[in-house]
Amino acid sequence: MAMAKTEAECQNGGKRFAGERLFETKKSYMIGAFSIWQPLKLVAYCLVLLSFLSIGYPSNGPDLEGEALVELLKALNDSSGRIKDWNYYLVSPCFSWSHITCRNGSVTSLSLASNGFSGTLSPAITKLKFLVSLELQSNNLSGPLPDYLSNMVHLENLNLANNKFNGSIPVTWGQLSNLKHLDLSANDLIGRVPLQFFSVPEFNFTMTGLSCGSSPEQPCVSSSPFPVSTSKSRLRMIVIAASCGAFILMLLGIAYRYHQLHRLQNDVFVDVASEDDCKISFGQLKRFSWPEIQIATDNFSEHNIIGQGGFGKVYKGVLSDNTKVAIKRLSDYHSPGGEAAFQREVQLISVAVHRNLLRLIGFCMTSSERILVYPFMKNLSVAYHLRDLKPGEKGLDWPTRKQVAFGVAHGLEYLHVHCNPKIIHRDLKAANILLDDNFEAVLGDFGLAKLVDTKFTHVTTQIRGTMGHIAPEYLSTGKSSEKTDVFGYGITLLELVTGQRAIDLSRLEEEEDVLLIDHIKKLLREDRFDDIVDGNLKTYDREEVKTIVQVALLSTQSLPEDRPTMTEVVKLLQGVGLAGRWTKWEEQARNQEFSLISRRYAWAEDSIVNQEAIQLSKAR
Repeated sequence: MAMAKTEAECQNGGKRFAGERLFETKKSYMIGAFSIWQPLKLVAYCLVLLSFLSIGYPSNGPDLEGEALVELLKALNDSSGRIKDWNYYLVSPCFSWSHITCRNGSVTSLSLASNGFSGTLSPAITKLKFLVSLELQSNNLSGPLPDYLSNMVHLENLNLANNKFNGSIPVTWGQLSNLKHLDLSANDLIGRVPLQFFSVPEFNFTMTGLSCGSSPEQPCVSSSPFPVSTSKSRLRMIVIAASCGAFILMLLGIAYRYHQLHRLQNDVFVDVASEDDCKISFGQLKRFSWPEIQIATDNFSEHNIIGQGGFGKVYKGVLSDNTKVAIKRLSDYHSPGGEAAFQREVQLISVAVHRNLLRLIGFCMTSSERILVYPFMKNLSVAYHLRDLKPGEKGLDWPTRKQVAFGVAHGLEYLHVHCNPKIIHRDLKAANILLDDNFEAVLGDFGLAKLVDTKFTHVTTQIRGTMGHIAPEYLSTGKSSEKTDVFGYGITLLELVTGQRAIDLSRLEEEEDVLLIDHIKKLLREDRFDDIVDGNLKTYDREEVKTIVQVALLSTQSLPEDRPTMTEVVKLLQGVGLAGRWTKWEEQARNQEFSLISRRYAWAEDSIVNQEAIQLSKAR
């Protein structure tokens, strides 16, 4: 049922696009009315679609703004912790951060009134080059009014009322030529108000020590009513604009659909659109044609194969603009799970935007083919660097492995906490962790992921994953949850430390445990900590390795309720609360070992003392 729901709904809030419904119910409506649109239909369609999408989708430069906002929040001192979703690891502030309005992928408005801030304004705010509105009224901010705000030439609305700012108004603020609303009321300000601010359409300098002037032309408050906040009016404008855009888009969509149906009578297409097209929101993805994919992969040459997953092969490709890509071809589209896997991966990756999650560039869909297009990661996977290096290639050093551990933790935390519905990966392993140009971890292969409604704690499904990484409760009951991913993450941490596979039959030759987790526990019992570490690591921080191993074993406990959440894992990796949980784990491990030894002793005693005579078979 959950999958059926996701197939029928788009990810924007779970609501279906209006154009989608019209495609289903009004395919033959208004046949002649829009015939005059045909010469301009494609141009108009693209222009309206691009302008409509520009409201919400970020450009290529949000990282700098994200860093600036995190630095700004730190200086503001959010002691009450009201701003919880300003996270540097969530790639674009325009995508999901609260209190922010964007236009064309740049931050244009900050609405941070009444949040209990008790710090100061950071110079980092000047990195928001296109900021138009800054609302910080009704906080406890202090310090002098920063003169660097004069560099924010696009600023139109500045509201710093009801704070504890002191000193005078910087003369350099006179450079804010676009200012239309200025409220500095209820602050500990002194001095005279510069004359140029009396020409601002709406201003308020009341309840301060500022000298406004003796003439009626220089009052302390403008005669026009001063808006407390412009966020509501902006919201109304956005809603109206979006509604108009959606209506126009809907009409153009009907005209385009009619034209396509009319052409089908005479034309033959290479890419055959399927009934599933309307089930996926393609706004932020590029749809490639089948010839484009064939050219990019040299007609799917075997020489271009760089990997093979559960649902098909992955090819290295080069697009017409010389962009290198990884192209995943679903080879079992007609088998159970193939088509569902395609739609699931497109849906999940298109809405999951995070610096440690693999970005989907586009797709190709014909009547018989399902193709996914990703950025090409020239550094391949973590598994390759741990176990499959060619002679002369350099392995991963310890700082890089530690960076991978933290990056994957942040990515999983995003899937579990910040996605709604939450997303369970279900096949976490070193082979599914790619490395970008900076060897930053990028979590890929969502083909086995499962959307889970937040009202449910687990979902029952057919078991998918890789042996050795599958949590015991998932293997025995088929029920997966966030704690299933936590278990897989713990095994992945052990892979990073040891460089070994989760299951390795070759360890039998040395009378060691086949399962990596059991092998590690045995080495710890024997106080052979150094034997745990990958022999290819020449130098490493022993304490950091110890922390990673401890977090791994806490994450792989048999009972899912004993495992930490990914949010807790991120803190444990930083050492927060680790000592207490590790002490408890060691105590439980000793109790389990003692119980196991007791049972073995009781069995041995019973087998020796309570013997019954048995007749052996005759010689033959």
